[in-house]
Amino acid sequence: MHLFRPILSAFVLTFALALSGAANAQISAPPANAFVDGSGSSSLSIPFIVPRLSPDLALATYERGLKEQSGELAGYTANVRIDAELPSSSQKAEFELQRTYTAPGRLEFRPLKFVGDRFVKANVIVRLLEAEVSHVQKHEQAQTAITPENYKFSYKGMAQLNGTSVHVFEVKPRHKRVGLFKGKIFVDAASGQLLRAEGRAVKSPSVFIKRIDFVQDYATIDGFTFPTHLHSETKTRLVGKAIVDIFHTDYHPLIQTAEKSTLAGQ
Repeated sequence: MHLFRPILSAFVLTFALALSGAANAQISAPPANAFVDGSGSSSLSIPFIVPRLSPDLALATYERGLKEQSGELAGYTANVRIDAELPSSSQKAEFELQRTYTAPGRLEFRPLKFVGDRFVKANVIVRLLEAEVSHVQKHEQAQTAITPENYKFSYKGMAQLNGTSVHVFEVKPRHKRVGLFKGKIFVDAASGQLLRAEGRAVKSPSVFIKRIDFVQDYATIDGFTFPTHLHSETKTRLVGKAIVDIFHTDYHPLIQTAEKSTLAGQ
């Protein structure tokens, strides 16, 4: 994705205006916030101002980046750790795997380490993995992507997310489809990159599942946006609440070029 071009242009414009103003000013003495060293020289402390995109531009930048990523990302590998818990029975399990995705329809998991309750592994973790593999094999990613084709966006204002200024958008699905949700997304106000999505699934994937609430965080790695942590709480009809945390680390993206796929950053 080439998300940094409009950001760089905005910064250059801001910096140029600052220099222009400084050149036209008449300086007769160091300002009060200047530091004067022993030689009598002074240095002015100028606060760094991060450029901020308008809500519409931030959303458009996010949407453009998503389209570019779908065309440029040939695949990736990552490490995954899945923590699952059934609080009502105090059953827990932790499963570590290596995840390999090859565009457009191949997803594989290689087990690395497992500890905990095998019932939770078989009936919670493995079922999640099987559902995700099936989703990719059926090429259903476009049907659940956070895009204008699937959602209506409504701007709700600015907020701080882990120290970053973000634009907050309410999202409402255009269809009642498994994999879609009603909630919010948080887009970096400086870069237009997706940082978080949260909400509630609008359609249950099974008659045994009553409700799914989730929060998913994202990060940009080598120009591509990937999920890094998913926290979900599912209310089931058989075993009560199921709590799942999925952590993705050590991403290695593959870029699709005209000749071949290459590792990002190489």
